[in-house]
Amino acid sequence: MLPREILRQVRRLQLRARRAVEDVLGGEYHSVFKGAGIAFEEVRAYQPGDEVRSIDWNVTARLGQPYVKRYIEERERTLMLVVDVSGSLDFGTQQRSKREVAAELAAVLAFSAASNNDRVGLVQFSDHVEHFLPPRKGTRHILRLIRDVLFFEPTRRGTRLGDGLDHVNRLLRRRAIVFLLSDFLTDEDLRRPLQRTAQRHELIALRLADPREEVLPDVGLVEFADAETGRRLLVDTSNARLREDYHRAAQQRLLDLRQLLAVSGIELVEAGTDGRHLDALIRFFRQRERRLRGGRS
Repeated sequence: MLPREILRQVRRLQLRARRAVEDVLGGEYHSVFKGAGIAFEEVRAYQPGDEVRSIDWNVTARLGQPYVKRYIEERERTLMLVVDVSGSLDFGTQQRSKREVAAELAAVLAFSAASNNDRVGLVQFSDHVEHFLPPRKGTRHILRLIRDVLFFEPTRRGTRLGDGLDHVNRLLRRRAIVFLLSDFLTDEDLRRPLQRTAQRHELIALRLADPREEVLPDVGLVEFADAETGRRLLVDTSNARLREDYHRAAQQRLLDLRQLLAVSGIELVEAGTDGRHLDALIRFFRQRERRLRGGRS
């Protein structure tokens, strides 16, 4: 039995996520993610204008008049949420931590998939795969997924995105929609694992960030602690050169990530801890829908 406070938090997140899906996203998830293929629906009598190539000759010969096969788009798909649970995700100086932002975005995506009758699964990783929840349907399954994203305690605090992506590639044989939720604060070479996954699945990168990771305030001497290694460092934030170098390094890191994703054909959603993360997700859906319709984003 879950503690009462955990249940309350999961239910609150469920209500917020469902409201976003019903009031804002509507059918946009359905329209921007195409089905996995086509499926046979029925055989019906030939009508003027039907493609001759669609005639079912076996049925036509048996019944003595032309019949055609009718197909529909096979809508059911698998959405896999690959979520970073390394130590740096606990950081947050605004309204929420990056982990809380990840949980709300994961909940919105999961309920969007459920409204489309898609299966939803979860992979949580640090510097190895920590937890796997197989893709399934149903509200109870999604509530468990939300609980896991919010409260799962990893055994390690490092980061290896490649391990999480490779796990998905090993487990899923059919093409899936994969959202990778991470702050991408890692020194590993991401090119190969990202490109391998993008070739097999429809991969979208969802970057979680906090403003203090990009701009250092002038507040004098501050002791910093690395959330993943525990290493501590005393920093004089009144040093203008240091603040400038810090900002420049953060900007270069983001530029490198954007370029890598663009070369790999992977779309990027950028969400922060300032409370506007759902706006970023909604903007992604709407821009993607306009592109699919031939418009401009």
